[in-house]
Amino acid sequence: MAVTPTGRVVRHDSGADLVIDRRFSAPVEEMWAAVTESDRTAAWFGPWTGTGAPGHTIHVQMLFEEGEPWMDMTVEACESPTRYAVSSSDAFGSWLMEMQLTPEPGGTRVSLIQHLDEASVALAVDTGPGWEYYLDLLVAAHSGGPRPCFDDCLALKRHYESEVARAVDGR
Repeated sequence: MAVTPTGRVVRHDSGADLVIDRRFSAPVEEMWAAVTESDRTAAWFGPWTGTGAPGHTIHVQMLFEEGEPWMDMTVEACESPTRYAVSSSDAFGSWLMEMQLTPEPGGTRVSLIQHLDEASVALAVDTGPGWEYYLDLLVAAHSGGPRPCFDDCLALKRHYESEVARAVDGR
């Protein structure tokens, strides 16, 4: 199945943000629960344990990754029902990402934002297709529809190569 890319790389003074949106015909409070409650995140990202409040570490299981690994994430912000930010470090580097929820007529826009410093802007080429996949999993979990195929999202890499080139070159 062909997947249409929705992400963009937005340049700023210290690097860039990878921004990917999805719209839901649900109130912001319902979508807040979908992105912050462990039993709900288990359906599209993975369950977590710990205290989901700023300054605390949560332990997250990546259910849709090979081997279903666990990783620690530090909660950077928890502003119910509009913003949840986490950071983590792994073999690929440090990550800072957030979910912004914006009420709109008839529903909610959910934006996943991965903050990239100057040295890591090129990561969007690889992480963009992955975040598209996870947000499509959120759509499937919310709607009860079929889950996406990760291999279909890999085809989005060209889109993210163009986005990174545009952000880096200022085109």
